[in-house]
Amino acid sequence: MKKMTATEIIDFIANSTKKTPVKVYVKGEMAKLDWPEDSKVFSETHTGVVFGDWQILSPFLEKNAEKITYYQVENVSRNSAIPLLDLKNISARIEPGALIRENVEIGKNAVIMMGAVINIGAEIGENAMIDMNAVLGGRAIVGENSHVGAGAVIAGVVEPASAQPVKIGKNVLIGANAVVLEGVQVGDHAVVAAGAVVTKDVPANSVVAGVPAKVVKMRDQKTASKTGIEQGLRKL
Repeated sequence: MKKMTATEIIDFIANSTKKTPVKVYVKGEMAKLDWPEDSKVFSETHTGVVFGDWQILSPFLEKNAEKITYYQVENVSRNSAIPLLDLKNISARIEPGALIRENVEIGKNAVIMMGAVINIGAEIGENAMIDMNAVLGGRAIVGENSHVGAGAVIAGVVEPASAQPVKIGKNVLIGANAVVLEGVQVGDHAVVAAGAVVTKDVPANSVVAGVPAKVVKMRDQKTASKTGIEQGLRKL
């Protein structure tokens, strides 16, 4: 995947065709309906399912109302600028309910848990774990073997374009509900305590806690034993 600058992401969103993707269940005279070219139709004689853009399908359904007995629409977004990432060929474990936008890079054997939200341009290293309901903003970088805890927020920096992305190093633990603000660099093997708000760079091998976060000690054997990752969770 080509790494995108903030300006490239902004241009991509601004110039994209905004779509409202829908899934339409239809009852009617399916053989007599000449669906728009961009629609994907799966139909039998009197029933069918149609995938397409509501801005195209809505006028079509109105125009052909006499041939349609009933229809029901499923819709999850409106004027969306960025599709969700195609997950089928990614060598990672991605659990149901994760929302991952296009142009996100996910390393081998990474784990993305339920409810995680990952924005365009983010990068996730091999064997990293993004836990439940964590948020990775645009262009956020998480290094290999790192763990972003449940509910943590790694700030995004698509706007303004001049902002620097957050970078989480290798073998880092970000505790539950911690917040790492824009431009912060977290060094390798560091630990960010649960609930911390990180406003400045975190040295490698340090442990930070508090609001705003401050170094409370350096990582030692006791810390390592409490923050080790479990490779079994990353097996595919």
